[in-house]
Amino acid sequence: MQMGLLHLLVFSSVLVALCGAEISSKVGVNYGQLGNDLPSPARSVRLIKHRLKAQRVKIYDANPRILRALRYTGIRVSVMVPNELINAIAVNQTLADSWVVSNVVPFYPATKIRYLLVGNEILSVADNTTRLNLVPAMRKVKKALKRHRVLKVKVGTPHAMDVLASSYPPSSGSFRPDVSDRVMRPMLHFLNRTKSFFFLDVYPYFPWSSDPKNIDLDYALFESKNVTFTDPVTGLVYTNLFDQMVDAVIFAMKKLGYPDIRVWIAETGWPNAGDYDQIGANIYNAATYNRNAVKKLSARPAIGTPARPGWVLPSFVFALYNENQKTGPGTERHFGLLYPNGSFVYEIDLSGETPEREYGPLPAPTNNEPYKGKIWCVVARGANRSALGSALSYACSQGNGTCGPIQPGKACYRRGSLVRRASYAFSSYWAQFRKAGGSCYFNGLATQTIEDPSYGSCKFPAVTL
Repeated sequence: MQMGLLHLLVFSSVLVALCGAEISSKVGVNYGQLGNDLPSPARSVRLIKHRLKAQRVKIYDANPRILRALRYTGIRVSVMVPNELINAIAVNQTLADSWVVSNVVPFYPATKIRYLLVGNEILSVADNTTRLNLVPAMRKVKKALKRHRVLKVKVGTPHAMDVLASSYPPSSGSFRPDVSDRVMRPMLHFLNRTKSFFFLDVYPYFPWSSDPKNIDLDYALFESKNVTFTDPVTGLVYTNLFDQMVDAVIFAMKKLGYPDIRVWIAETGWPNAGDYDQIGANIYNAATYNRNAVKKLSARPAIGTPARPGWVLPSFVFALYNENQKTGPGTERHFGLLYPNGSFVYEIDLSGETPEREYGPLPAPTNNEPYKGKIWCVVARGANRSALGSALSYACSQGNGTCGPIQPGKACYRRGSLVRRASYAFSSYWAQFRKAGGSCYFNGLATQTIEDPSYGSCKFPAVTL
């Protein structure tokens, strides 16, 4: 009897240890690779482990150089099946097997691959075929892992907040009608059956920056001392925007009959810089948000959210580096914790063990209020001249009279001055299309400026904020 009790206690201890290891509160980092100046995988892994003190890392593919660099480090790893393979894998078990054999089996278990994500934010893309193939692909990938005796890897897929039709108040959280029954319900069934996670990208920066008059900045940064929100249906009290966003998804899952699927924060972060028209993207806010997020997410005992107090929220902060080849607005290239040379953008410890008083001072924020004035879009310093011609042609082909003034004989025409003509075309395009989603980027060839590039009788169009 005593021996039996001893065995039971030992088994229970092992079980608790295993479960605790699987859903520990350690904060990881997203390792993106969209830069032409990034350190080698070997150096990056050293920075992840020793500078950031992260014990988890997520990559957006299954890069073999990175997976080899992670061997025997003890870092838990999340890999990803690319979006473009989902449709093929969904109908072809052999292809799923082949992907696992090529991208997981050679590295496992020396590299601690623990999570395999199928695609990235698939439900945010207007592609109904891939949406409907997402869950079948996840099932086939899980079957492939099992066939090849890779048994400790959870299968999931990351979602952006736009999977919700409603998120305010959190108790009204519900999935979009176009995905709720046909995609979400079978996905939640799969996640529940396989004891996996709902992987969620949570960025309070975006709702705050789109409505800074009505959302308090401190509330978005986990800094609020006296601003709270009480959900009128549940009575739950919120002290930060992050919890509101997460709980909206929890209530959405509950509405479909899955109240207990665990949430994993696949991405969260705050940009450390951006364009002139991007409010609040600065080092001070980024450091404040991410340090507070780490404090919350790594706390022991776990804090959870108002809807799930005490639940662990495993997480990855976005991102390891500022990545200079990401497309879109300037913020997209400025989410890094580190510069490409390996130095801190601002000091941070993802283990959560460094007291805040040990961090150095931060530069004061200068753009927490919207910029007021004119902004132009011009050719960026160091832009590839050989690519300017096609970018100019694109800008001129999009609008009505976008490039009239740079035609021969007009006020802004300068023979041989490609940069000036391209700058005019970029500014004219952006002024015309910004409200419709047009950006001042042009594959990295353009940048915003608040210095008027007009000259003589040539007046450049501007965006006025």
